[in-house]
Amino acid sequence: MSAPAQTSALRFPEFRWLLASSISSTFASRALAVVIGYQIYQITKNPLALGWLGLVEAVPALGLALVGGHFADRHDRRRILLITRSILIISAVLMALLSGATPNILGLYALVFASGLARGFGDPAASAFETQVVPMQAYVNASSWLGSAWQGASIVGPALGGFAFDLLGVRGAYLLIAAFQLIAWLSVQRIAPKPVVQPEGEQEPIGQSIRTGVQFVTRDPVLVGSMALDLFAVLFGGAVALLPVFASDILNVGARGLGFLIAAPSVGALLVMLWATHRPPVRNAGRTLLLNIAGFGVSIIVFALSTNLYLSLAALFFSGAFDGVSMVIRRAILRLRTPDHLRGRVASVSLLFIGSSNEIGAFESGLAAGWLGTVRSVWLGGLVTLGVVSIVAAKVPELRRLHLDGSPPEPKDDLELERSSRLGNAE
Repeated sequence: MSAPAQTSALRFPEFRWLLASSISSTFASRALAVVIGYQIYQITKNPLALGWLGLVEAVPALGLALVGGHFADRHDRRRILLITRSILIISAVLMALLSGATPNILGLYALVFASGLARGFGDPAASAFETQVVPMQAYVNASSWLGSAWQGASIVGPALGGFAFDLLGVRGAYLLIAAFQLIAWLSVQRIAPKPVVQPEGEQEPIGQSIRTGVQFVTRDPVLVGSMALDLFAVLFGGAVALLPVFASDILNVGARGLGFLIAAPSVGALLVMLWATHRPPVRNAGRTLLLNIAGFGVSIIVFALSTNLYLSLAALFFSGAFDGVSMVIRRAILRLRTPDHLRGRVASVSLLFIGSSNEIGAFESGLAAGWLGTVRSVWLGGLVTLGVVSIVAAKVPELRRLHLDGSPPEPKDDLELERSSRLGNAE
């Protein structure tokens, strides 16, 4: 790939501002997870409080995702991002104010809930807004850069939160998080407003609008297949929630070793995403996606059976690398196969798949480990992932043959889809 093509998305100034916003926002969110979690545990000394913390944010974020997708397709996506990131700035500042000598735990939970509400509207808008910043021919390159930036920030963000907590105190850490969210807000502000693209004469109710987005996804086997791969691979093949058990009882490497185990997948994903900016997986993208999900499953099986730290780190590194390639492809599939006026709603469906796999996957991992044993539950999860890949490959031949060459989406025309949806309601 030629040098200009490696940086094709970066040639657009607005994409550089979008990338800066994504990095700053991810820094802030990953640091916040460490700071609020550590603070809550210090106050309560109860692990269950951490479970409630995750649930308080996940419920509004996932519950409002479809509604957020509707709004992203009916209103200025840039404006939605500015509003939701303003809420995140205010929430971080208020967290600092509530973290005095006698912290207000209920108030902290309420602010985490407000952050979840902002995510429910902001995440679909952010996903849809990306495609208005770069032209179609730069989608895959933009996806690689955004994915690389997210992974890099996900590695540095938690460390940033921990160091800030120790050096600046809890209040200083929250104010630093607010500062990063402010940088993200200012970066979005530098991007010019984009038009709201809607089919002429479309004025459908919110329920029907959401159903239109869901129907568009369900009628495209490539979208369904790629989302299903992500859902079930993470749901059954993920081992992140059980890493403390491996570090403590199986590998006997303690907290420091646990840090390396947690970082290994992100390092693998980051390196492969940076490589993808030079050699994007365009040709045979569907086959590459299936092979990488299968590689992810094999890596998880190797990790489960390993009793050596270095082999375990290598297995987790490759699991992240395989997942990184699949993430670039899935992201590009979502962008290339969705018409602009449906991007918010389709992105919200994808976010539900991803969010459900992460949240429910952690619960499934703990439940399976308690029932089957930790090691057995993880390698069986890897086998289930391989089974899911086989089923999707057999049932979705369109995905096997997919090339990401920037061609327009193949499924039924979206205008026809929405007309048929309205006719069906009338009948």
